[in-house]
Amino acid sequence: MDGVGGSAVAAYPGPGVAALRRDVDTVLDDFLSAHLDTAGDEDWREDVELLRSFVLGAAGKRTRPTFCHLGWRACGGTGPEVVRAAAALELFHAFALIHDDVMDDSDTRRGRPTLHVSIADRHRRRGWRGDAERFGRNMAILWGDLCLVWSEQLFASAGADGVSRVRTLFQRMRAEAVMGQYLDVRGEAAGAGLADCLRILRYKSARYTVERPLQIGAAWAGAGSAELALFSRIGVPLGEAFQLRDDVLGVFGDDTHTGKSNLSDLRAGKATVLMALTREVATTAQAAAIDRWHGDPHLDRVGADVLRGIIVDTGGLRRVEEMIAARTEEAVTALADAPLVDDARAELIGLARRLSVRSR
Repeated sequence: MDGVGGSAVAAYPGPGVAALRRDVDTVLDDFLSAHLDTAGDEDWREDVELLRSFVLGAAGKRTRPTFCHLGWRACGGTGPEVVRAAAALELFHAFALIHDDVMDDSDTRRGRPTLHVSIADRHRRRGWRGDAERFGRNMAILWGDLCLVWSEQLFASAGADGVSRVRTLFQRMRAEAVMGQYLDVRGEAAGAGLADCLRILRYKSARYTVERPLQIGAAWAGAGSAELALFSRIGVPLGEAFQLRDDVLGVFGDDTHTGKSNLSDLRAGKATVLMALTREVATTAQAAAIDRWHGDPHLDRVGADVLRGIIVDTGGLRRVEEMIAARTEEAVTALADAPLVDDARAELIGLARRLSVRSR
């Protein structure tokens, strides 16, 4: 639909980002490859290869490692030591995605079958006993758990144990992300108003996508409390803008760009700011249509188009676009006057603007 998103942004290109992606992917590849034979089992090896393909897939944006690296550079960090910590954030992100896909019963991620779908397909091909879908979900949960455990191992191997502030931020980020997922799942079942949706937004995405990665990188470079507070003022509004754009793309995005069905969020009945704003001003007839279609696991394209029309007609889409713009400007304004390394600050400003108009 016109006015939603901008041109596709694959890796948020900027000075040093391509090199960072290569370095992070090398660390992840080496780390996962080292686990190929730990169980001495061919099925294990095949599953690790499947996980490796999921984590290292070309469509992954490496958003969290990028913010970690920029926070580190912005506070004067030099050298390669932060890359392992940045890679650990991506492995934690893999845990979150795998579990999120199971909870949402999503079929695709990054334009490819989700992990639980791929494992279920293998179960069917081999003619194994039991229910293939249940097997795929159960195994994906376990692989997500392993990504969580391995993210801790990889982070520790980066040498952060002596930096208590970095360790605390990493642990806080992980707890906040799980809390956000809890609020999200509860909101789908119990219903969620605008205030609830904003809280979900902050915990599930804003903090673990932007604020904490920036702070982890900054703390690694020796930043103090003032710098960490600055990155909260930057990271929270920018992270909220990032998730608001995700919510828009989840409903209005082009599947070929996002790599994810634009029906899945509507079918899951996601508690988003977009839907909360729409419900606030919906007419009786519109509210009835929302109640009928939003959260229907069998929602088809016709029903989805009805919901999209209501979101546009009520001004829900326009208001979210305004929120994205306002939060992006809030972050950019905080960056403009911040006492940070000049080239990293400029790159952060450019990244903030690109994130706000991305189409994937």
